[in-house]
Amino acid sequence: MDPTFLIMILAMVAVFYFMIMRPEKKRKKEEEKLRSSLNVGDKITTIGGFVGKIVEIKGDNIVIESGADRVRMELVKWSVMTNNSAQEAAKKRQSDAQAAAKERAAERKKEKDAAKREKGKR
Repeated sequence: MDPTFLIMILAMVAVFYFMIMRPEKKRKKEEEKLRSSLNVGDKITTIGGFVGKIVEIKGDNIVIESGADRVRMELVKWSVMTNNSAQEAAKKRQSDAQAAAKERAAERKKEKDAAKREKGKR
């Protein structure tokens, strides 16, 4: 067997691993973390497109309540695609951090302006 052929095969296996298998494992781990962190009161979206609020958790199943008509459905946890409550909380934290950064920048600008005025008076 030619050594260059063996090197090519090993390179293809490495590319396959880093381009396909590794990202897939990471995605599955994130999905499992999402599903294990579900709590009563969370707003979720399922793979099928149902949107609702979790009212009960029974092992690997969840009961959601959807819409104003308060229809309850029992679903398996693996059908949950997104946790809208977690996304909303993350957006709120991000906007709070941005607002705090703007406030700090405004305070620094005021301090600089005050320092310039003091320097100009001398």
